[in-house]
Amino acid sequence: MKIGIVCYPTYGGSGMVATELGVGLAKRGHQVHFITYRRPPRLTTFHENIFFHEVTDDDYPLFEYPPYDTTLASKLVEVVHYEKLDLLHVHYAIPHATVAYLAKKVLLQRSRYIPVITTLHGTDITVVGNNPSFAPVVEFSINKSDGVTAVSKSLRQQTYEYFDIQRDIEVIYNFVDFTRFHRENKDHFKKAIAPEGERILVHVSNFRKVKRVEDVLHVFRLVRAQMPAKLLLVGDGPERRKLEDLCRKLRLCDDIRFLGKQDAIEEILAVADLFIMPSENESFGLAALEAMACEVPVISTNTGGLPEVNIHGKTGFLSNIGDVEDMARNAIRLLSDEQLLQTFRKNALEQARRFDINLILPQYEAYYQHVLDTCVRSEAERARLLSE
Repeated sequence: MKIGIVCYPTYGGSGMVATELGVGLAKRGHQVHFITYRRPPRLTTFHENIFFHEVTDDDYPLFEYPPYDTTLASKLVEVVHYEKLDLLHVHYAIPHATVAYLAKKVLLQRSRYIPVITTLHGTDITVVGNNPSFAPVVEFSINKSDGVTAVSKSLRQQTYEYFDIQRDIEVIYNFVDFTRFHRENKDHFKKAIAPEGERILVHVSNFRKVKRVEDVLHVFRLVRAQMPAKLLLVGDGPERRKLEDLCRKLRLCDDIRFLGKQDAIEEILAVADLFIMPSENESFGLAALEAMACEVPVISTNTGGLPEVNIHGKTGFLSNIGDVEDMARNAIRLLSDEQLLQTFRKNALEQARRFDINLILPQYEAYYQHVLDTCVRSEAERARLLSE
């Protein structure tokens, strides 16, 4: 099968999932074409079945902002036509589902039908899509897709609540690659971070307000008051300056490290004792899943899809949004009891195995084939009606 994948080539969850999905499909013999404005961060090695098509914007004095949507649509038409793709899989409703619909209409003028599958990842529905200025286009684009998937049951339900969706949405969970994410001995790294055997807490995000990273610092402040501990903050974003100021205000900077964006997240998770995710909204919680694959229990909020990943009282604990005291109590409980911590580590790994990429990839393959078969039947029916 020849598959075109359109995504944001960023460190965010949708870009990571789209890239690793494509790599996994290529390993299973499919030909995968990434179509985006920059090579995705996790697309780091050569593979005979992977192709990259860069979308470039030319400066033109008429436009204050380059018309990326139009440029992307033109590139999709070009790649589908010349590479003879079987389907397009676009990640994120805005603008990719809309652009794919435009490309599909152009291709129809050339007597070429390309099925489009849209995967909803979260903020395209809960934040961007719910904005009145975007909502009509998001709703239209979802309904005009040939197939739609969501990364959690919670996100599927929210989509139905926010929009008038006239089609089924298939839930296919995010996944983790255990060849990469697993616990291994990193004692030399751990001693460099925590030379006196301090507990290590980790948070990974893009430092946006919705991630509530300030809550991570307040949880750490309460934990640090009870035991020696270190906090590793992985990522970057608009809230970083405020976080650095808060770190100084709380006088915790000696025990907190800002590590910036990291490609080798698994090496950091390998030394962690606890993962903190206090987000205001998470459609799934991919970073939490990757931590669990490395046998790291999770302290998180109970929002969105997180309860589908982090099982309260088994793989970690769930708290209400903003309840840093409860998160800290749960963290201290785990970190103070080594036997309980080891039990939760084992449970976290067991739960993460439910999302093994080798279990999820066949679900995508089956869904691709279902959409292709449906489109072929629809095309045959249209041809029959036209001939009558």
